[in-house]
Amino acid sequence: MDFQNRAGSKPGAGALMSNSESNVARRERLRKLALETIDIEKDPYFMRNHLGSYECKLCLTLHTNEGSYLAHTQGKKHQTNLARRATRDAKDNEQSAAVHRPMLPKINKNVVKIGRPGYKVTKVRDPQSKQFGLLFEITYPEVTDETKPRHRFMAAYEQRVEVPNSQYQYLLFAAEPYETVAFKVQSREVDMRPGRFWSHWDKDTRRFTLQFFFRNLARSNTDREATGANS
Repeated sequence: MDFQNRAGSKPGAGALMSNSESNVARRERLRKLALETIDIEKDPYFMRNHLGSYECKLCLTLHTNEGSYLAHTQGKKHQTNLARRATRDAKDNEQSAAVHRPMLPKINKNVVKIGRPGYKVTKVRDPQSKQFGLLFEITYPEVTDETKPRHRFMAAYEQRVEVPNSQYQYLLFAAEPYETVAFKVQSREVDMRPGRFWSHWDKDTRRFTLQFFFRNLARSNTDREATGANS
């Protein structure tokens, strides 16, 4: 057979390699590259058996030497099995995390209300600033340890119980399983500075305390004028 005149060959270059020869050469290149870059002893799937051969525990293949095993690790079968194993390990980790995740308290939206809490409202006045304020003490004896009462101010136009009156606003307190209670207070600016507005939840006595002061009208106007001048 005339190998020199075959299509694609160059004069003096010899014959073209067949498919099998090309595969052998490719596997040899991969083996040499793997020997230079991979520490086989750290491969979790590499195992020497009692016969002196080498096995891939992932693909269940048998190899006569380390080079053959390393060439196998660069092949399509081994790489495909590695991807499948990584996907399965990721799913197992997610399931394990879900099992060991701490159970959060369930929020029951259909809580049966047991009535209104006990409360006490006291008028207070700061002797130095002459500010007028209110002290609220709300008692919730039947709430759970995980429950903390909430509060917020609501404008008159947000409620649907009374005819809206711009001279008043409402202060709401809520804690399950008690009904939400609202207190009608003057629609004045509340002093939110530290020491002027504070709240405290006592778990031992199950009492929620909140105190606030209204801003004095003269001081409030002065603060607005100062803010406008600075801007």
